[in-house]
Amino acid sequence: MMKSLQQLFRLKNDEVSGKLPDETQTGSRELVRLTHYQRGFGASVKAMGKPIVFKACLQNLYRSFEEQCRKQKVEQESLKQIYREDQERNRSELKKCETTLEIAEAKEKELNETIERTRKDMVEVRQHPEKYGIEGGKGIKVQFYMGLAFLFPITLYLLVFYISACYSAFFKEFDDNSLTAAIFDADALKNAFQASWLEGIFIMTIPFVFMGLGYLIHMLLKEKGKMKWIKIGLLGLVTFLFDVILAYQIEKKIYDFNKTTSSEPYTLKIALFEAEFWLIIFAGFMVYIIWGLVLDSMMKEYESLDKVKTFIKVKKEELVNLEASKNANTEKLNEGKQQVTAINGIIAELQTKIDGFIIPVKEYFYHHHKYKEGWFQAVSAEIALPHREKTLLLELCEIISKEHLNDIGLGEPELQPQIEIET
Repeated sequence: MMKSLQQLFRLKNDEVSGKLPDETQTGSRELVRLTHYQRGFGASVKAMGKPIVFKACLQNLYRSFEEQCRKQKVEQESLKQIYREDQERNRSELKKCETTLEIAEAKEKELNETIERTRKDMVEVRQHPEKYGIEGGKGIKVQFYMGLAFLFPITLYLLVFYISACYSAFFKEFDDNSLTAAIFDADALKNAFQASWLEGIFIMTIPFVFMGLGYLIHMLLKEKGKMKWIKIGLLGLVTFLFDVILAYQIEKKIYDFNKTTSSEPYTLKIALFEAEFWLIIFAGFMVYIIWGLVLDSMMKEYESLDKVKTFIKVKKEELVNLEASKNANTEKLNEGKQQVTAINGIIAELQTKIDGFIIPVKEYFYHHHKYKEGWFQAVSAEIALPHREKTLLLELCEIISKEHLNDIGLGEPELQPQIEIET
């Protein structure tokens, strides 16, 4: 039995594994298909339709067809053309993706440098504000608080001085007990409110007039041009004259209280030679000048400090926007890298197909069908078997045919027009 089976295999191998001379010599595909039918028919008769022989014959048929396709260079080039065109399209797409990727990488580098520079600016602006166009130097905050520490007691001094001096000049009646408090009267505000609430409000608000003048001087210093100095000079002159009037009025009241019948009328000439007259002026006007200078210095420090804070706030907002741009760019960069990797994979896969050889599935499937048709026709017409056994044999051969197609990846040939085999 085994010897007979081996002879059948050898016979079939000799018959099928040839070079298909009809096709290579005549070039007629229809004749080749007819030949496959005849060979399937003849092999089936000789093998008595046995499934195991049918399987071997199908394998030989496929190997023969595969070898034939391998040697048909012109047809192979034609079949591979679609892959070459697809590869070129992917290479063009790859260049676009690589260009986009380079732009994204350059942008990421630029964003990183900008973020680093912004963070550095936020630190350095506190130490070197002048580098960023902000007036001031080191220790702006220290200078501001020192100015505030000086301004507060000087302000209290001016309040006390002008309340007392104005009360003495406008409303106070001197007597023997009050001469010692001619310049400073501890009860000035209390006495003013006891006399009248309007008198009290007047005395209490007069110091703010002088402070308002000092604030105006600070604002005028911000202006440009020579005119600001004229305005500042006029404001200083007004303040000085007011202090002169206060000093003159107080000294006049003291002089009138102490004068005798032989005393001369009190005049400015007399006042100019009185020490108390100049004491009142300098105790008010000079301290007022000092107050104005301290206020101006402190306000400048505050403005510089506020500019630094504003600068840092703006930089923080810029930093948030830069981080958002960086995240969006990083996401775009990652997508670009994934796309480049995917396209390179497609190109490599296409190159593998180009380097191999291609089998036209539908053509082979038609050859397979013709060979199977011849085999089945021989089983049905030439092999003497009972009907039931013949039906069973045909069913077994059909199973062998499907297994063979599945083994070579052609279980559904209509979904795959061709297959690629690596060299």
